[in-house]
Amino acid sequence: MKTVAVLPGDGIGQEIIVQARRVLDKLALGLEFREAPVGGAAYDAAGDPLPAATLETAKKADAILFGAVGDPRYDSLPRAKRPEQAILGLRKELGLFANFRPAQVYPELAAASSLKADVVAGLDILIVRELTGDIYFGQPKGIREKGGPKGAEREGFDTMLYSESEIRRIARVAFEAARKRSKKVCSVDKANVLETSQLWREVVVEESKQFKDVELSHMYVDNCAMQLVKNPKQFDVIVTGNMFGDILSDEASMLTGSIGMLPSASLDEKGKGLYEPIHGTAPDIAGKGVANPLATILSAAMMLRYSLGDAAAADRVERAVKAVLREGYRTADLYTGGMKKVGTKEMGDAVVAAL
Repeated sequence: MKTVAVLPGDGIGQEIIVQARRVLDKLALGLEFREAPVGGAAYDAAGDPLPAATLETAKKADAILFGAVGDPRYDSLPRAKRPEQAILGLRKELGLFANFRPAQVYPELAAASSLKADVVAGLDILIVRELTGDIYFGQPKGIREKGGPKGAEREGFDTMLYSESEIRRIARVAFEAARKRSKKVCSVDKANVLETSQLWREVVVEESKQFKDVELSHMYVDNCAMQLVKNPKQFDVIVTGNMFGDILSDEASMLTGSIGMLPSASLDEKGKGLYEPIHGTAPDIAGKGVANPLATILSAAMMLRYSLGDAAAADRVERAVKAVLREGYRTADLYTGGMKKVGTKEMGDAVVAAL
C-alpha cells in the first residue's frame, strides 16, 4: 500500500485539498492518507510551521500532497516562524531539488488568457526550476548596520550560490524531460552579469554533450520574461535557477488563463515528490467556497504519474478535468460569462462525475 502525506496548510489550502482527496478516493487505488498540520495552522497548534511530527510524516510517505501556506496574520512573526518556512524546510529536508511547473493552455480556456487567443492556443511548456539552491538558501544572509555617507544605516544582503553538482543534476533532469517532449531545452540565466550564471551556463553546456539528441539554447532571464509574453510557443522545456524560476513560472501561469489551473511537482533524486498548486492561500476568498481546485487535482495527477507509478490513473484524472472544461464548468477565476459558474465543491463534484 502506498502512503500519501496530506498537508492542507492555510487559507484555501484546506478547501482545495478536500476536492483532490475526493478525486483520489474515487479512483479507489488503495492509497493510505496521513494528514498533518503545516504552515500557519501548524504554528497555531504547535508553535512551529513545520513541526517535527509533520516532517516525519512527510519523510515516511511515498508522496506528499500539499495545499498552500501563508497569511498576513503571521507577518509580524520572526522569519523562522512564518508559515512560508514550512515549504522551504520540506524542500531542503527532503532534497526536493527539481521543480516541474507545466503551463498548458486548454482549448476551452484560450480566451481566458491575458494574451490573444492565437498567441497562446496550443501552448504546452514545462519550466524546470532548481529548488534547493540559489539566493533562497545561500549563506551568508541577513541585515546589518553599516556606516554610510549619512552615518550608520541598515543594509540587507543575500548570497546567490550554486555548486557545479547542483547545476549538473537539474540540467540532467531537464534534458531527460525534454527527451519525452519536443527535445528542446532553453537554459535561462543572467550570465552577462552574474558569476553564478556564468558557471550555470558552462555546466549546462557540458551536461548537454550527454544529450546530443536534445537541442540546447540559452536566454537571459529578462529576455525570457519578454519572450514568454511575445511568443511563448517558441519554448518547450525551460530550465533555470530557483529565483528566476519562481518569477518566470508565475508569469507563465497567467498565459493559461488562471493561476488556479497550474499544478507542480517537486522531486528528489529517487522520484519521491511533493505536489502542490503553484498559487497561494488567497486569504481574501478563503472559506467562501469559490476557489478553483483544478490545480490541486492536476497536482494529484502528477503525483500518480511521477511518484506512485500509475500513469493510467493520472491520465484518467487529466481527461476528467478536460471533460469538465468542455462541459462549461468554470470557477470564478475562469468565468467569462455564458458558462456554468460553480464553486469549489461543485467543481470537485464535476470532476468526480467525469471520472
